[in-house]
Amino acid sequence: MTAPAPSSRPPRAELHLHLEGTLEPDLAFELAARNGVRLPYPDPASLRGAYDFQDLQSFLDLYTANMAVLRSEADFADLTRAYLTRAARAEVRHAEITFDPQAHLVRGVPLAAVVDGIAGVLERSETDFGISTLLIAAFHRDRDPADALDVLERLLATGAPIVGVGLDNAEVGYPPGLFQDVYARAEKVGLRRTAHAGEEGPASNIRDALDLLHAERIDHGIAVVQDPALVARVAAEQVPFTVCPVSNVRLRAVPALAEHPLPAMIEAGMLVSVNSDDPPYFGAYVDDVDDAVTAAFGLTRDQRAALAAASFRGSFLPPERVAAYLTEVEAWRAGA
Repeated sequence: MTAPAPSSRPPRAELHLHLEGTLEPDLAFELAARNGVRLPYPDPASLRGAYDFQDLQSFLDLYTANMAVLRSEADFADLTRAYLTRAARAEVRHAEITFDPQAHLVRGVPLAAVVDGIAGVLERSETDFGISTLLIAAFHRDRDPADALDVLERLLATGAPIVGVGLDNAEVGYPPGLFQDVYARAEKVGLRRTAHAGEEGPASNIRDALDLLHAERIDHGIAVVQDPALVARVAAEQVPFTVCPVSNVRLRAVPALAEHPLPAMIEAGMLVSVNSDDPPYFGAYVDDVDDAVTAAFGLTRDQRAALAAASFRGSFLPPERVAAYLTEVEAWRAGA
């Protein structure tokens, strides 16, 4: 039997991935038909044509509207299964999947339908897709922090299989400090902590996420380059940054991929991984992102392997699992 040809891309973890943001137009229309939801577009191609965003808020408006098709446990299971199917083709070996419970509760969708639909698929992710998975509950920073704390308590009370908490949605005007109580509660019960910071907001949001929320990982974080002292600190502490270069360009946080601070972050010795964020909306799954940054910055095989290794090192996996995945990355780097 002939051995399979080595992949052109390294095995990697995806650490910055919003499950709701993986909703492909075709699946959106399928779920809309199932649930009797009318979308304001005649067909999937027309919906995809609307994915031309002026800023973060224009994206969030469409992203939120499309979630109307997600109603039942089966819907969330289908969404999860579709992402994992595509991720397996992208050489993803481990995924830390974020979901937004508040976005569904506000629509009257039961929390159990959301969690059980996702978790039921994730329980078999290694068997069915060859991908280990962890689940993170993110809270909307533009909603009342008391609501986030209430939802966290509900997740804990029901034994939801989450490993951590995150903070996402509109950043400007909603500093990390608003969510200290939520993160303190999460830390007390042993949950891991990540937070969006420094995407459209200033570098000070990154510092506050670290110091006030005790965040262990920063999502996006591209504003860090505005503060050399902070760059030195996060490099020394090896704080993981989950950067989404294509997303940053599509949402106009960065004018063009060639101007993205990713190379500067790497050069500074930061622990940086590349991720997709919301792949259908930005036209790039994580393998496409890998291709894009490789082309834009002329990355060598060693540099691509280093980014892939950083994705595992920045994960919430136990050390022995990280070590096993790093062995895979090194085999790819060596051309095995």
